[in-house]
Amino acid sequence: MTSLLQIDNLETILHTGATPVRAVDGLTLQILKGETFALLGESGCGKSMAALSMMRLLPEVGEIVSGSIRFGGEDLLLMPETAMRRIRGKHISMIFQEPMLSLNPVLTVAEQIGEVLKRHFNLQGGILQKRVLEILSQVGIPDAKRRMAEYPFQFSGGMKQRVMIAMALVGEPELLIADEPTTALDVTIQAQVLDLMRDLQHQKGMAILLITHDLGVAAEMAHRIAVMYAGEIVEMAERDDFFRSPAHPYSRKLFAALPSKTRRDHGLAVISGNVPSLSGKFIGCRFADRCDQAWDLCKTIAPEWSEVNVGHQVRCHLYGKDAVAKVQDQVKVKKADSQIIFVPQASTVDSKLLYVTNLEVHFPIYKGLIKRVAGHVKAVDGVSLTISSGRTLALVGESGCGKTTVGKSILQLITPTAGSVRYDGLELVGLERKRLRGKRAEFQIIFQDPYSSLNPRMRIVDIIEEGMNALNTRDDSEVSNGVHQSNFSEGEEVDALLQRVGLPPETKWRYPHEFSGGQRQRIAIARTLAVNPRLLICDEPTSALDVSVQAQILNLLKELQHSLGLAYLFITHNISVVEYLADEVAVMYLGRIVEQGSVVEVLENPKHPYTRALLSAVPVIEFESKREVIHLHGDLPSPVNPPSGCHFHPRCPNAMPLCSKTYPEAIEFSATHSARCYLYEQGPVL
Repeated sequence: MTSLLQIDNLETILHTGATPVRAVDGLTLQILKGETFALLGESGCGKSMAALSMMRLLPEVGEIVSGSIRFGGEDLLLMPETAMRRIRGKHISMIFQEPMLSLNPVLTVAEQIGEVLKRHFNLQGGILQKRVLEILSQVGIPDAKRRMAEYPFQFSGGMKQRVMIAMALVGEPELLIADEPTTALDVTIQAQVLDLMRDLQHQKGMAILLITHDLGVAAEMAHRIAVMYAGEIVEMAERDDFFRSPAHPYSRKLFAALPSKTRRDHGLAVISGNVPSLSGKFIGCRFADRCDQAWDLCKTIAPEWSEVNVGHQVRCHLYGKDAVAKVQDQVKVKKADSQIIFVPQASTVDSKLLYVTNLEVHFPIYKGLIKRVAGHVKAVDGVSLTISSGRTLALVGESGCGKTTVGKSILQLITPTAGSVRYDGLELVGLERKRLRGKRAEFQIIFQDPYSSLNPRMRIVDIIEEGMNALNTRDDSEVSNGVHQSNFSEGEEVDALLQRVGLPPETKWRYPHEFSGGQRQRIAIARTLAVNPRLLICDEPTSALDVSVQAQILNLLKELQHSLGLAYLFITHNISVVEYLADEVAVMYLGRIVEQGSVVEVLENPKHPYTRALLSAVPVIEFESKREVIHLHGDLPSPVNPPSGCHFHPRCPNAMPLCSKTYPEAIEFSATHSARCYLYEQGPVL
């Protein structure tokens, strides 16, 4: 295959202080026509800045100081801006990591996608509207004809990401730069989007630069893999070679940090320390201070490229010509280092902390000049669940099915239409404002989008202290997150919280925009923990994090649960996180729970056809896996007008005539496992 994009010795610096930050430091890579090239690495290592450099969309403080970016033989760095505008959108498109920052809040979805079609294809009127509707349907937007006229704030996080994907793909580019394209999507829509990208790749010969922290997605999509660390690439290989035998110590650490059911009783391996500051000058290996296999040479001389196998290169002294003995002794893949073994506390009483019964949240739809109610969006339509102290209930399902609305309505951030929410014996629905405020510190939420939930005008220290001051938590308890408050001043408390979530204390003087996406999520978690909660609603808290940082957060959440007895409602689409962290699982579809039970019961013996499809779509690293992916046909129905009977029947491969008539009752398979499906009333369990 011929080369489409060739980058040579690219250096990008950011002028954010007295010393410039070398965000991209000597990047060299080649992307061939029709191939998928995956770029892996920790948050803050320079992946996104490299992508923005390719698009010439750097922030004002950014500057490309050397190197070349040749696309189709022409150096993009030598082009005037007018020529780059003709390239962007049509020849090179980009899916940005944080859709809320990239979508224009004052333009409808159709207008924003239409901009691409007007500029590059000169489409107008009905033809343009038809193409917009077509691409929105392809990326799985339910009721696309109605929703194309809505604004970004009216979409969930996952839905906004689908709009970004539609905008990038509508021009059918030669190169698609996908910066974490599926982090906000559940696995079924993720599979649908990845299939769409693959189909376009095969039809049009499109190349893809896939920036991701999801090793499963990289294993399924990529032809070649590059691992980036502290501004430079440290390993590059063909996909199969990389996943069968990762060479660099950093790459092996990433694999050891992956959550799974086999590690439930252990802490995940974490990489000690943080990515080094890119404002300093590096002398030796950039990973040396965090590497278990480093020796003196690593700290004094930067390693050159060494070839492990044909096409597999690594930047590591372990593979140098002077380190044969070191390779034999140290290169063997280790099991997770420094694992923390958690010993579950024996529970003598099953203390139910939260009871949710028949919860409904219906949003009215207004039409006409007099704003008459023309219908309702049934976001949550009869959800019941319980959570015990010290236990984790995972809530999984497609984006837009109502998971986040359940979490917010439990906390009374959204007023329920009907149903009951009893927290520690107290009914929260209809509770007077003053009494509810007095309870606020006990139940908190970690939002999915950390940037939108952090005040951009406040420093981190003020963001964390705001909750402490508003809810008077300092006087209520002597212990905060396992740390005795009486031993700390206000500033020391903030320092301790930041260190607890893996951030240096000096970062408290910065603003949210000065952090990467993963670092902002850690700040959001620190703010939540500052007020001593008993119940945490975790809304996709690790979706923006790479695997090594995710391991730190999961270890932290598990440690806090065991030491403080915290209860979690964990909203997620990451099944491996569910396997590792959750005790029970509830599967949600279009506002209703269709199956629930213990982790073992639901994940190892799923009963509902939707649960089976959900689990089959999870990306896996095992290349020899014979699993069958169940592709769901049709679109997710609109919650404005859900199907009669079982909501899933229009997409169900096992649907029967009865399924379209009335909604099925719960069928119990054990004391803890149930599903709502007519399959188990008509014959033997499948």
